[in-house]
Amino acid sequence: MEFKEVVKNRYSCKKFSDRQVESEKLNAVLEAGRLAPTAKNLQEQRIYVVQAEQMLAKIDAVTPCRYGAPTVLVVAYDTNNVFTYPGGKRNSGAEDATIVATHMILAAADEGVDSCWINFFDPDKMARALELPENEEVLMLMDLGYAAEGTCALPNHTNRKRLEQTVSFM
Repeated sequence: MEFKEVVKNRYSCKKFSDRQVESEKLNAVLEAGRLAPTAKNLQEQRIYVVQAEQMLAKIDAVTPCRYGAPTVLVVAYDTNNVFTYPGGKRNSGAEDATIVATHMILAAADEGVDSCWINFFDPDKMARALELPENEEVLMLMDLGYAAEGTCALPNHTNRKRLEQTVSFM
């Protein structure tokens, strides 16, 4: 699919079938994340592929937003391996993990796989539930799978502000 079409047509799927994502498509999604740029090329992202029922149940205990997806990617980053920006107020962890996640969500759409960006959860509770290392912070969860029959984008999906409302030339 052409990139412009991927960006235009991708939507957050809110109801998944039980059809599992094929390994070659999942690997293409993961590879897109691996190739994503990160500050100083630190590659601090940590991606966990969750498909086991007992682990999906742990996710369900922390958030109601799995929507039945048979695969969830947990996108975290190593807090010990980030670039601290001048001034010391911010580091590259959250933004780098966001870039990685965005690459993967668009790659999923390109592969014909539906997804949903999930951030409705307590990151600390999620990390504890999944028994992640203490130096890793969970940024988001990505539901992956195939839309259940009859599922489509929410009615407001195509509502976008005009460029003049969000962009200023200086």
